[in-house]
Amino acid sequence: MGMHQKGVDPSKDTQQAQIIPVFAVPLTTVRMPNHESLNQELRDLFVERAGQGERYSNPEPRVKRNKTLFESRFNLFDWPEACVQTLRTFCMEQLFGVIRELNGHDDEMLKDMHYALESWFHITTNTGYFAAHNHPNHSWSGVYCVRHDGDDPDSDSGKLTFINPNIASNMYVDSANVKMRQPFSSAPIMLRLKPGQLVLFPSWVYHEVMPYEGNTERITVAFNARFRYVGSRQL
Repeated sequence: MGMHQKGVDPSKDTQQAQIIPVFAVPLTTVRMPNHESLNQELRDLFVERAGQGERYSNPEPRVKRNKTLFESRFNLFDWPEACVQTLRTFCMEQLFGVIRELNGHDDEMLKDMHYALESWFHITTNTGYFAAHNHPNHSWSGVYCVRHDGDDPDSDSGKLTFINPNIASNMYVDSANVKMRQPFSSAPIMLRLKPGQLVLFPSWVYHEVMPYEGNTERITVAFNARFRYVGSRQL
């Protein structure tokens, strides 16, 4: 069994080591400008449709949630309402921008990428939550915030929480790794979304929504996208 040794002198003149952030997860966040009137239209539309119950609710929920969270069917971006189509355009423009940046695709290649979508909305009232899950059979997912208020902004209420995928990173914790900074920390990423904020992330990343502890509503739109390249150029 090895003997414990005294710590090194940090003031000693040594060559600076290079720290490389490997195995990174691309998480993108952007906020729509002048979103207030659009979000009000979306909120009114969603509340109206949620009030019609089974006609618009998801008939086959697969992720654990409770009765204070309403989930719509997965065809939201097919709705013809102008507010929905404006949001769809914003989300897809942002997503294609991320794809361009990460893959180095040019405009012609992006035009030849056809996509299919699942899209839906959540209305969450007091105590509502959504359990940990990811989105199989898709490459990219997004969450857009329509409304989040009526609770303590300094609490974890309603936070979109991304679970660290490096599941072995906390197999042993001591004073040498307990407070590592991002992107090296094993802690989850917890985001309190602001109205108009869009978050994009790889669909394989596990995430959950913490219980909403407010007296109004937390309303979000979510979508999944998968792509098929139909061009003649080699990817």
